Amino acid sequence: MWNNFSGRGQAGFKEITPAEAKKMYDTGEAVLIDVREPVEFSEVRAEGAKLIPLGSLEQRLHELPSDKDILMICRSGGRSAMACQIAARAGHSRLYNVSGGTIAWYQSRLPVETGQ
Repeated sequence: MWNNFSGRGQAGFKEITPAEAKKMYDTGEAVLIDVREPVEFSEVRAEGAKLIPLGSLEQRLHELPSDKDILMICRSGGRSAMACQIAARAGHSRLYNVSGGTIAWYQSRLPVETGQ
């Protein structure tokens, strides 16, 4: 399902499952951005995720590629949806929110990492 921000002139983003996100990431055509706080990220994260906390995303938008799909993930999907909105307002269009976040990723038995 595409979330369009009609009336605001913003691009939308698509909700995808953790399994779909993993397949996209594995192709090399997508980056996985974790928007949680560093302490959450160090506890457990989707394998290969890069940390850009939601609070610093606007200042770090330049780190998001324009030539790849951007998969946003958080704990359960709320913060990553906000991250998609921020990136969309900045002109990014290849945005995907990982539905259920890291919780769903872990419950789906997809690869995770821990520690710094």
